[in-house]
Amino acid sequence: MLRIMRKFPVNALKSSGLCSKHLYFRKTKFRVLSVTQQNGNLRNYSSPPGDVKSLRSVINPHISRIRNIGIMAHIDAGKTTTTERMLYYSGYIRTLGDVDDGDTVTDFMVQERERGITIQSAAVTFDWKDYRINLIDTPGHVDFTVEVERCLRVLDGAVAVFDASAGVEAQTLTVWRQADKHQIPRICFLNKMDKTRASFTYAVESIKQKLKAKPLLLQLPIGEAKTFRGLVDIITKEKIIWKPTSDLDDGKNFEQKLLLEADDPSLFQEVQDARNALIEQVADLDDEFAELVLGEYSENFDSIPADKLQSAIRRVTLAQKAVPVLCGSALKNKGVQPLLDAVIMYLPAPNERSYEFLQWYKDDLCALAFKVLHDKCRGPLVFIRVYSGSLKPQSAVYNINKSCTERMSRLLLPFADQQIEIPSLMPGNIALTVGLKQSATGDTIVSSKASAVAAARRAERDAAGDKRSTSNVESLLLAGVEIPDPVFFCTVEPPSMAKQQDLDNALSCLQREDPSLKVKLDPDTGQTILCGMGELHIEIIHDRIKREYGIETYLGPLQIAYRETILNAAQATDTLDKTVGDKRHFVTAELEVRPRSGERAATKPVIEYAASVIEGLPKELQGAIENGITNSCIQGPLLGFPVQDIDVTLQSLTVHPDTSHTMISACVSRCMQKALKKAGIQVLEPLMNLEITVSEDHLSAALADLAQRRGSIQEIQSRQDNRVVVAAVPLAEMMGYSTVLRSLTSGSATFTLELASYQALNSQEQSALLQRRTGLV
Repeated sequence: MLRIMRKFPVNALKSSGLCSKHLYFRKTKFRVLSVTQQNGNLRNYSSPPGDVKSLRSVINPHISRIRNIGIMAHIDAGKTTTTERMLYYSGYIRTLGDVDDGDTVTDFMVQERERGITIQSAAVTFDWKDYRINLIDTPGHVDFTVEVERCLRVLDGAVAVFDASAGVEAQTLTVWRQADKHQIPRICFLNKMDKTRASFTYAVESIKQKLKAKPLLLQLPIGEAKTFRGLVDIITKEKIIWKPTSDLDDGKNFEQKLLLEADDPSLFQEVQDARNALIEQVADLDDEFAELVLGEYSENFDSIPADKLQSAIRRVTLAQKAVPVLCGSALKNKGVQPLLDAVIMYLPAPNERSYEFLQWYKDDLCALAFKVLHDKCRGPLVFIRVYSGSLKPQSAVYNINKSCTERMSRLLLPFADQQIEIPSLMPGNIALTVGLKQSATGDTIVSSKASAVAAARRAERDAAGDKRSTSNVESLLLAGVEIPDPVFFCTVEPPSMAKQQDLDNALSCLQREDPSLKVKLDPDTGQTILCGMGELHIEIIHDRIKREYGIETYLGPLQIAYRETILNAAQATDTLDKTVGDKRHFVTAELEVRPRSGERAATKPVIEYAASVIEGLPKELQGAIENGITNSCIQGPLLGFPVQDIDVTLQSLTVHPDTSHTMISACVSRCMQKALKKAGIQVLEPLMNLEITVSEDHLSAALADLAQRRGSIQEIQSRQDNRVVVAAVPLAEMMGYSTVLRSLTSGSATFTLELASYQALNSQEQSALLQRRTGLV
């Protein structure tokens, strides 16, 4: 058997300053294919035989022929495999990679290939039938949900991938809610139709029940599980069968022909009923199509043209009234080409999404930085999405968030870990920039400071006309990404003090890449503390410090990020009287703290002022007061955790004329600490939503273990032959749970964890925690 090196064409990789170390090659088996055409009906969706397409051949069409899409799903639903097939059929890779073999294009990190999971989102650009597709493959693990969040922020549409044997899973709900938040139209792809226990009906029903969405069935599978061999397009009533032409079935060739009643009467009737149901569904949701159906086609639904039905489905999808549903098996190379057709047919172009802030920029540049990567040769590479205007290399741009001007040296087109240089970037596209030293995730990039000022003025005029608050305008101009608070933390130490500076630099780069990673210093011990979203997140960061920066760090034990709140209302007074040089600093502050009741946790204190204080209070002093109150809530008086859910009222304030703002903040902060101690502190612990998928045989063992972990069972669902246990469990009880669950269930069970809320510890648990933290036990 011959072996060849898998590689991109040389011209695709020629780029000035491109380091040779960034080119990697994959080994793959080479087989000679003998392709036989059957009946002349076999279609080839891919590029002509021969060399793989160059990245330089990616078309640059009108904005209406661009699609910015993301692939989102629960872990192990087949996102990366689906992406790999899309690249193969579009002609940009020569061989099909496999997640299990660690040779897919978008999973290029060492950690991703070792674990077989996606850790960071990867962007690829390719074309399909004269449309340019900018695709981002996102992670499915809950620890990396920020990756999904920041990618969905800049995408116009999404493909939600489902495991047909499991339907809607825990992380599917999370990414679906994220897409709802950003109002992203999406289509559903029921993957793994060849898997044992795969059920098209069950998966569609779970979309209805759990996602509260209206599925529009555009395809029906021909067979399920081992018998799955193709599908029927309900709109055109065409049967698509994948028939292997050799021992290597790459899915390029398939037979597509009109389904006749004589071929399969039961299937024909099923498709007929499904098409009529689809027409009725779309007519209920789209008035224009309803008029058409009730008018000239009221007698015979069969005579409704496919293009009219497709246009109506597109309008319904863009309005987010329903979601088209397709099916296939990416691993078995079935159903991916029709999925690509659906992407360009039903998902929106950039100019079909309405962004309110664009009217303020007119034709000036407006772009959003949504991700940062660090390259050892070229420094930080910033992913940007251009909403209006255009970008060219060697141009100066203004960062509104950082209030600074930066010069961008080069523009690169991303293809996972490969990039090629491009001469310009037009509206609606996604690319990498080189040279932006300050920009980070969520920063708004414009052409100049003058452009930003002009946009702000237009926004203020609109806000005054619509009687909106200015804060809304600011949030639209600087729309960024919401970063959840970390739930795990641990200490990290270098092997020697000589390596401390290198570790600080590495952590600084990793923080800029990953906004969900927080790094802080312990004021008592001087240790560096890593705060992350979960055990896997911390483990990956530790591994990256070792591999990418060559530092053998030591991690302390993982600890839980508790929070503190108050039990009662309390008042306190504090006086600060200091003379520094020839100036006397004198402040007297009196304030009241109260517990805040509300459905959502408020991590920042709600600050109010008594009527007597607010009257003559200058804005500068107000900033100093709020700074003092906020700083005192960062570390609570009991265990040093952040204080949440409190209302603060400043009752009185006396300030000597020469007193500095720093002294005012210090006095208010000290007064706050007094009030918090008087009010009585309650520790809050993170409560997690736990979902366990377990067989009937091991259900009782899993439930008994949960009872020992202070778990509260909410419901037990049936999923095919398995049971799904939905429970709420304190995070403190879940350390090392994956090992225990594997032992209890002989490795057959899986689970997902997601932060639900913070709940109060009972007095016994709180005193035990206090003793552990103070070293008494």
